[in-house]
Amino acid sequence: MNYKILFISSWFPNKFEPTNGNFVQRHAEAVSLINEVEILHCIGDSAQNEKFIFDDQIINGVRTLIVYYKNTTNPVLNFLRRMTAYKRGFAKMQTPDLVHANVMQQSMLFAVYLKMRYKIPFVITEHWSGFLNINRTKLSKVQLLISKFIGKNSAFILPVSQYLLSDLKDLGFQTKMLVVQNVVDTNLFTLKGGTGDKFTFLHVSNLIKLKNPEKIVNTAIRLREKYKNFNLQIGGDGNLENLDEIVRNNKSESFITTFSLLTPNQVAEKMRSSDCFVLFSDYENFPCVLLESLSSGTPAIATKVGGIPEIISEKKGILISNSEEELYNAMESVLQKKVTFVSPEDLHQFVQDHFSMEKIAEKFTDIYRKILQ
Repeated sequence: MNYKILFISSWFPNKFEPTNGNFVQRHAEAVSLINEVEILHCIGDSAQNEKFIFDDQIINGVRTLIVYYKNTTNPVLNFLRRMTAYKRGFAKMQTPDLVHANVMQQSMLFAVYLKMRYKIPFVITEHWSGFLNINRTKLSKVQLLISKFIGKNSAFILPVSQYLLSDLKDLGFQTKMLVVQNVVDTNLFTLKGGTGDKFTFLHVSNLIKLKNPEKIVNTAIRLREKYKNFNLQIGGDGNLENLDEIVRNNKSESFITTFSLLTPNQVAEKMRSSDCFVLFSDYENFPCVLLESLSSGTPAIATKVGGIPEIISEKKGILISNSEEELYNAMESVLQKKVTFVSPEDLHQFVQDHFSMEKIAEKFTDIYRKILQ
């Protein structure tokens, strides 16, 4: 039996942030393989004159309604308008059997409202690294109180990693929890046919500080002093100014290429044409980009933080500490072929067996069935 599922989320791609929460969009698209799915998201726009603008589209086969409300400098008024936007948007959707909420921040109080007002149960997938132990001191008492209230009213909390599940329990969340990981379109991130003459390292992210893109560039520059047979491609939907300045100042344009925001197809193509992915984050939850890399047959060097060890095990990549010296040594080992990885076919099959659209859709649908039957 299929169900009518409404996805809502604290984060979701929109006209201001086209990649924000795109992992939620992928989950919704996966679930739509088995169920009837609609997506509702609300976000403020201080530039618009109208109180509410309804952007109703079919995106990748899923009806997606984004309601933009007139934003103000008053946070209380903004919250009230956001809730009103959700109510108005909900009135335009089909009545769901279940709500699939994402990220236990105040916007997801709307899921609690739907449960209390219409008796519609909800689950909540949790992605936020703010709940990780490493960020515990940054989590305010109000944030935690709101999150626990949302979690208490949900039928299940569904963290995307075992690591996050453990830290949520440490914070005192007592709702039933099951891990359902992030998803990869293995039909898009397909196996490579072969790479170029020179070895290529790749990094794709939003380039924020915790991803340490400057350290990756500096390590590549240092490595270049000894080895000439590699390139680094680095970029994403973040600020490239610092990276470009480092590359220019070190006259490294011949082997370091930066790039801006890519489409999913372009990301997949870069994955296929690379030899090793590099992720040097201070902390992570369960990064989709590593799954995409493995699905393309490309092994990875990554820091041993958050849920990354649940993805990168022996012979799928190299786990390192947050040390530039370890990053240098790992890149050198890969470049010198001192490390043996499983075949690209085995990397892709690993992702297909555990994180494909079909597998994740089945996991979510099994949970929906437990609640609704």
